[in-house]
Amino acid sequence: MVTPKTTHAGQLAYLKKIEGQVRGLQKMIEEERYCVDILTQVTSVVGALTRVQNEIFKKHLESCVGGALKSGSEREVRDKIEEVVGLIARFRKG
Repeated sequence: MVTPKTTHAGQLAYLKKIEGQVRGLQKMIEEERYCVDILTQVTSVVGALTRVQNEIFKKHLESCVGGALKSGSEREVRDKIEEVVGLIARFRKG
């Protein structure tokens, strides 16, 4: 089973790269660069954040939800199902 700590540490390096992209965006705006170039970079950042979100969600399903299913506790399983349904609803609103 994958621990949440492993999941988060695995995404931390990727988030630092995204941080660099955001700083690049700030510089582009300060320099009043071409709008299309800025929008292209924004799209890249959004895509990168979506990737991090998806990876963390996947690991949550594997570890936390998987653990609840293995526990045999009906309440724990029901709580995790409700949690996942809520997360999916939130992702759709995006």
